[in-house]
Amino acid sequence: MVRVTDRAAARAAKTALASRFAGDPGVAAVGLARQDAEYVVRVDLTEAGARARVPRDVDGVRVVTHVIGPVRPL
Repeated sequence: MVRVTDRAAARAAKTALASRFAGDPGVAAVGLARQDAEYVVRVDLTEAGARARVPRDVDGVRVVTHVIGPVRPL
């Protein structure tokens, strides 16, 4: 049986990961996303090298990364 992550579990994992990466220049944002009918934690990265520091899951919640490049103020 496949375990589907619910929103509450994903929120808790997001909070933990956001605290862990607060101030990390390679991480632009940490948020929630729906992927394959479940909630995941999405981490947007400013550089591909930061991907190695991001875990694949937090407390059983899958973490996905996307390299978005540098973030600049408008």
